[in-house]
Amino acid sequence: MELVITILVLLLVVALSGAVVRILPFRLPLPVVQIALGALLARPFGLHVEFDPELFFLLFIPPLLFADGWRIPKRELFLLRGPILALAIGLVFFTIVGVGYFVHWMIPTVPLAVAFALAAVLSPTDAVATSSVTGGTRMPSRLMHVLSGEALLNDASGLVALQFAVAAEITGHFSVWKAAGDFAVTALGGVAAGALVAYTFGLFRRRLLRWSGEVDSASQVALLLLLPFAAYLLAEHFGVSGILAAVAAGMMMNYTDVLKGSYVATRMQNSAVWSMVEFVFNGLIFLLLGMQLPGIVDGAKTDLQQAGGGELWYLGAYVVAITLVLVILRFIWVWVSFRFVLMRALHRGEKRPKVGTRLMWTTALAGVRGAITMAGVLSLPFLKAPGVAFPVRDLMIFLASGVILCTLLFGVVGLPLSVKGLKLPGEDPRVREERKARALAAEAALHGIAEEQNKVEESGDADAVALASRVAARVMADYQQRLEAAGDEGDVPDKARAEAGTERVMRLAALRAERRKLYELRRDHSINDETLRTLVREVDLAEASLTGLHAG
Repeated sequence: MELVITILVLLLVVALSGAVVRILPFRLPLPVVQIALGALLARPFGLHVEFDPELFFLLFIPPLLFADGWRIPKRELFLLRGPILALAIGLVFFTIVGVGYFVHWMIPTVPLAVAFALAAVLSPTDAVATSSVTGGTRMPSRLMHVLSGEALLNDASGLVALQFAVAAEITGHFSVWKAAGDFAVTALGGVAAGALVAYTFGLFRRRLLRWSGEVDSASQVALLLLLPFAAYLLAEHFGVSGILAAVAAGMMMNYTDVLKGSYVATRMQNSAVWSMVEFVFNGLIFLLLGMQLPGIVDGAKTDLQQAGGGELWYLGAYVVAITLVLVILRFIWVWVSFRFVLMRALHRGEKRPKVGTRLMWTTALAGVRGAITMAGVLSLPFLKAPGVAFPVRDLMIFLASGVILCTLLFGVVGLPLSVKGLKLPGEDPRVREERKARALAAEAALHGIAEEQNKVEESGDADAVALASRVAARVMADYQQRLEAAGDEGDVPDKARAEAGTERVMRLAALRAERRKLYELRRDHSINDETLRTLVREVDLAEASLTGLHAG
């Protein structure tokens, strides 16, 4: 009973944290608020949660990485593969070596393998956390695609490197060449396992639809929730990377999904459920960190004293020093990468892209750490052998937690200033692409209506033809207006754009009036709850299509 109450309290606090962020008189990133709420639960209220690091890793990592892989734009991931791979793989290992040796030098009693484990867990960045600290200032879309791709792939590479570092500390053996070979095998095996699970899942759903002839939305969503765990567990069973399996399964979903047709309800439920899962799981990670924080601080002080002493303020100094080294290493890597791009363009006789220091500093500051770093460091084992504690575990968790907070605060202060007005060379605005897609979709709709009208005319039924003509004219007028409003900026008449905007406002006003009336009818007992739900859902879907609140 106590466990159930604890879980319910945690879920309640995660849900309330979003409201707390909005009502605060000053702006704070959501993860910082959730950590603070977790600390409040631990000390004043005495709420404590014992958890197994392996179970924690299994519960939180697969669904979060799966969701990242599923939602990332695949086209941009391929087109921007050069800078993404440079940041997601090259920078990760550059960070592990640089930060690992720096931590070992700064705190000599920290074993080198443990220092590398800390550096590995600090290497993944968090694109969601980055966008949460920009203060509403929109990043250039191409830079955001690069950061999202980096965050997806460096989650995997950093966590795999963490596993190797922990294994090196536990076994006492490490070989660069053996580690490189093992990394290649586990990485390729993990990708293959994830792709296989996603393909099998798609095949199973296709057969299921063929046998049943209809889609049960609830069961489809439930199966999809289990998919990342299936990919992770299968890969781990065969000794390859479950982390990369979860990522690969998510990325494969767009290619194996059989629900691309008219299964609107299933797609909307998938989107809503996964948004909720991401919010809750990310929130629980930071909440659990906050709950562990008082004990972690006490343990870190003990580790510090055993490591040769030092005042309490040394802990804060270590955190700031590691954060600065992370930012500097990231800036150096970005600077060298841009120099390489410029030299390659010069060698090929191409036009040299203009890259300013501001863009490089923005990219460096955008290396905000988040939920994956937290989940990774909390997964460090308590024991390296029976009866032998894992070295300085609490100190490592404290340092990682401090770095997360520092990068969030650095981002809150620096990113909105550096991003404001920033434009990338050759930037292709998403708005233009969206407008073009809307125009092409409207043209396809007009063709579809015309084809359907032709079928009715071929039937020879005069009444049906007259009815179809009237209805088709009315529906086609709507799509024709959408087509005119979706043209290129210079091609769209001001009148058409103004009409589209005014129509949207009028339709929203009408839908909201409808909803108010429906609830009024229910209060008067003119309709029952079932009728209310059916009609309000129709109004909600119509409003979502106008406001863009739905995701699909």
